[in-house]
Amino acid sequence: MFDLLFSYEVLRIIWWVLLGVLLIGFAIADGFDMGAAALLPLVTRTDDEKRVVINTVGPVWEGNQVWFILGGGAIFAAWPALYAVSFSGFYLAMFLVLFMLILRPVAFKYRSKRESAAWRRNWDIAITASGLVPPVIFGVAVGNALIGVPFTFDSDLRPGYEGGLFGLLNPPALLCGFVSLTMILAQGASWLQLKADDVIAERARQLGGHIAIGAAILFAVGGIFVAGGLLGGYQLQTVPDYAGASFPLSKLVLPSDTAWLNNYERAPILLLAPTLGVVGMLTAAFGFRARYAVLTFIASSIGIFGIIGTVGVSMFPFILPSSLDPNHSLMVFDASSSQATLRNMLVATTIFLPLILLYTAWVYKVLFGRITITDVKNADHAY
Repeated sequence: MFDLLFSYEVLRIIWWVLLGVLLIGFAIADGFDMGAAALLPLVTRTDDEKRVVINTVGPVWEGNQVWFILGGGAIFAAWPALYAVSFSGFYLAMFLVLFMLILRPVAFKYRSKRESAAWRRNWDIAITASGLVPPVIFGVAVGNALIGVPFTFDSDLRPGYEGGLFGLLNPPALLCGFVSLTMILAQGASWLQLKADDVIAERARQLGGHIAIGAAILFAVGGIFVAGGLLGGYQLQTVPDYAGASFPLSKLVLPSDTAWLNNYERAPILLLAPTLGVVGMLTAAFGFRARYAVLTFIASSIGIFGIIGTVGVSMFPFILPSSLDPNHSLMVFDASSSQATLRNMLVATTIFLPLILLYTAWVYKVLFGRITITDVKNADHAY
């Protein structure tokens, strides 16, 4: 059994799944941080109300960003070619994301250090921007992955990227950016409905219902574009060597307008992923309307799971297609680290990931309950 589990082809599949789990965990956990930050000017009226919103995420944002760190680390260690291409090609975009993720906690810390209204207003703008920008950029990156990224490898497997920052802002990618933004805003609204003072929770509830429906509609529109061949895709023409050494230049890949539908034809059970994306967001909209806070948060999280999962199962076994030379596309079976690296990482993950989950669950249990204006006024440690 262990020989099968630690076989090269199985390890590659496991790490493809784990990468998806880490990205989904980041979108669900840090997603409500970013969503709450982005909604700050829409759900608050007074300074005390703004402090309530900030303090709903203040104690947990650091732990939530562990998912982002783990995801980046997994890409670096398990898929080095993907890391090299994506982080060099999307360098300016990733730098902007990191700047925003750094700016957010700085704004949390410094916002209430002075009584000046202008001082606090400027930090509020920073907090809002830190919640809006990253989900849009992540969505745009996913959209570009779906249509192909302009990169190639030379004979020494050194990647070359020939795109530009503004070239990433094409219509399909922008659609994915809006899908990402609306699902994160819905997640943030569901968190505020669950954790914030009643007045703020009510405003978040009213906004969240519309946003969740918008996320479902935009996601469905994206599905229609894929079905209509408007987003394109790539089809592998040769049989991959599932257990062979990683070498991304030994295959034949051709563009295909309907390629991202092929996996659903082979395994209809995979239609569960897009179904969960739409149903999750629509159920969240119902939860907002019915004032079922816990149901809303769970449904929104399921919607995020379905939306991100849809991208993964649609593209498999592709990880990052190349629009310049499709034969240079990165795939699950030709872009991974060595078998020993994947095996050792899996052992470490099996030990430490459950500990992270247990600790996270304990933290949320300790911090369970709503944050009220009275709480932030009376607590010396509040932001």
